[in-house]
Amino acid sequence: MSSSASAAVEAQQPPQEPSGGLLDRYFRITERGSSIAREVRGGLATFFAMAYIIVLNPIILGSGHDKFGHQLNNAQLVTATALMAGLSTVLMGAIGNIPIACAAGLGINAVVSLQLAPKMSWPDAMGMVVLAGLALMILVASGLRQRVMDAIPNGLRRAIAIGIGMFISLIGLVDSGFVSRNPDAAHTTVPMSLGQGGQLHGWPVLVFAFGLALTFILLVRKTSGAILIGIVVTTFLAILINEMAVIPDLSWGLSIPRIPDKIVAAPDFGLIGDVNLFGGFHEVGYLTGCLFVFTVLLSGFFDAMGTIIGVGEEAGLTNANGQLPNMGKILMMDGVAVAAGGLGSASANTCFVESTAGVGEGARTGLANMMTGGLFLLALIFTPLATVVPSQAATPALLVVGFLIMASNVREIDWSDFTIAIPAFLTIVTMPFTYSITNGIGIGVLAFILLRIADRRIREIPWLLNVVGACFLVYFMLDPIEQLLGAK
Repeated sequence: MSSSASAAVEAQQPPQEPSGGLLDRYFRITERGSSIAREVRGGLATFFAMAYIIVLNPIILGSGHDKFGHQLNNAQLVTATALMAGLSTVLMGAIGNIPIACAAGLGINAVVSLQLAPKMSWPDAMGMVVLAGLALMILVASGLRQRVMDAIPNGLRRAIAIGIGMFISLIGLVDSGFVSRNPDAAHTTVPMSLGQGGQLHGWPVLVFAFGLALTFILLVRKTSGAILIGIVVTTFLAILINEMAVIPDLSWGLSIPRIPDKIVAAPDFGLIGDVNLFGGFHEVGYLTGCLFVFTVLLSGFFDAMGTIIGVGEEAGLTNANGQLPNMGKILMMDGVAVAAGGLGSASANTCFVESTAGVGEGARTGLANMMTGGLFLLALIFTPLATVVPSQAATPALLVVGFLIMASNVREIDWSDFTIAIPAFLTIVTMPFTYSITNGIGIGVLAFILLRIADRRIREIPWLLNVVGACFLVYFMLDPIEQLLGAK
């Protein structure tokens, strides 16, 4: 048979069905040059790269107190963290069809624990997170999300990310006991010091130092799952030291490293749905409440956007214009993840850059998320293991993540343009020094507007940024405004 005849016969034959059948067609596995085996392997790699959040998120949220002095239960937080991460990741994979896993965002959980909760109840604070997620969904549906993102200068966006990295690093140092706050009774101008009284004391701090060194060594050696390995090894060391030395339980913080009586236990869903959507506004007022919602929204806004684009490019899924397929669905699922995290009292869920571990193993579709999300859900019955990890074993991860955030963003700021460099600097230092992400964003936005006006570059200030700046100006001037109006 001639080649032309053969071609004619082949043209009359129906196209061959992908080897994976319905699964292959739905996730477009063959079309994206992947296979089911690669997707499964990639899903496993992503889970092990980010499983540390099951331990770390409860420590950050559990260390905070609400307005009434209440703390969240550690076991319930572990359940909430794993459940919401699993569900959000599965939804992102099934609807967005991209290998990006979601879990409680570092930095956002600090906002909830240290800024929102102390001014209201925990259900009120989680309600603010749900509202931020709903706001994100509305922004996506209306097409405003991209416009809001474009209104914030790139340098300021990078500074916000760096400031959050510095902030969570400080939280790690304080929660580990490596740095402590000097009591006001000391009458000293130094607000914090090394360890206790300027010196390091006790086995727990040594455990933290070991964990930090180990994790950075693994990172330098490009070990897959470096953060999780560091937590596991350091926890074993803490258990060993706790069994051999006499250490007061309070020295370890939230969790005491003891061998658990059981490994498997029924998950405690006590925090799921414990949310009050609008209660926070009655506690702090509508302006401050709206700014809190805006802060939660903004804290995860740019990080998620950067992660989505970065992982998409790493996976080779972007087109010539840098656009991803299903971008609208992906962004909508990001908003759903934020709201779901609040609904489950796990803080806002967001996209994790650790998803690149799965991409490196060949993941190209949302099928990898089915594996990652499934493992998070399986972790629900292993709560006793997560509650054994002390702060000193988990907090090194905060410094490592803080370093990674800074390393990937600081070089992208134009330090030669002082109208960007100064607001960026103020944003970065204000967040950790005032223990507030809201303050850092507000100072940075106001400084940028002021300096651009001073430099006669008013036309370069987006009108939407002026609106945001006006809100922050009222926020910072709220006390004198209330006094002027006789409301205080």
